[in-house]
Amino acid sequence: MFAGGVVMIVVGFQTLIQPLLGLLLLSPALVLRPRPGRLDPELPVLREADAPALFELLHRTADAVGVRRVEAVQFTADFSVDVHHYGLRRKRCLVLGLPLWAAHPPQQRIAAVAQALGRSAPGDVRNGAVVGSALESLTAGSWTMRTGGGRAAAAPRVKTLVWYAEEVDEGSRRFHARGRRVGWLIWLLRKAMTGTARLLLRLTRPTARRALFEADDAAARTASSQATVGALCDRRLEASIGREMHRLVIEKKTLVRAQAPEGAQDDFWKSVAEHAARLREQEDLAESSEPEPSAPESPGGAPASTSHISDTLRLARLAHAPQRPPASRTNSACPSRRWSD
Repeated sequence: MFAGGVVMIVVGFQTLIQPLLGLLLLSPALVLRPRPGRLDPELPVLREADAPALFELLHRTADAVGVRRVEAVQFTADFSVDVHHYGLRRKRCLVLGLPLWAAHPPQQRIAAVAQALGRSAPGDVRNGAVVGSALESLTAGSWTMRTGGGRAAAAPRVKTLVWYAEEVDEGSRRFHARGRRVGWLIWLLRKAMTGTARLLLRLTRPTARRALFEADDAAARTASSQATVGALCDRRLEASIGREMHRLVIEKKTLVRAQAPEGAQDDFWKSVAEHAARLREQEDLAESSEPEPSAPESPGGAPASTSHISDTLRLARLAHAPQRPPASRTNSACPSRRWSD
């Protein structure tokens, strides 16, 4: 849009229509320009001086994976771990979900962090400065135009006995006609952005898949193959752990608030870890009694979702690969207040 707008303004400068059309293209291009990432202001941020033990573990893991070290850590309430880039120098921030950290055993935590660091390696162009920024801008622009470019409101009915009823009715029709034309223009721009984003995703699918497999290999080399498989399998516990966390929060806020124990936060994460261990044992018993199919299928015979297919392929690939021992170990039990405060 930016290049097309500049060309239309320069080439058709002597006319009036082409510069106006060029300005129409430049306006959304400037709004949707790629911006350097930034840290989420609503999440707590830790630097190396705040948690040296945690950063020592993260640095050892990054060195074992073969990627750049992280400069900051942010905590969330999601069952996930990811690496975000921020600033013009594209510094790295590890966004760590405390539920995942509490639910995983120590070696699986290293495996999850190694997988996240491996996915952020330069091999995945979707995380690069060019394609990654383009995908973020196209997705944001498409979503903005989808929410703002809805159907135009119906023209109000004007009573015939009101003064200047015909003039008001005619003005309303012209206004809504312009609104429909603008709506069509927004629809065309949104379709162009959505189509471009889908094209980028389709073209980068092989490299993203290869980067995902390489991240699994790096996690297996760092934390062991067994821990990497366990980290992938534990992703199925996300919904159950989320419900248990909500129940524990309500229980502690309503039933034991008056007692206010000093280790309330430690007890909370310990309860989450114990619940995850029970779920893991139940799944092991269920799998030993009833073998599951290789991939979940929908009623029509197609796979249920691409995420399940990806996890199934990754698990099968790790199971058939040579089993690796752990290269990095940790003895930390859970994210107690020395890290999460």
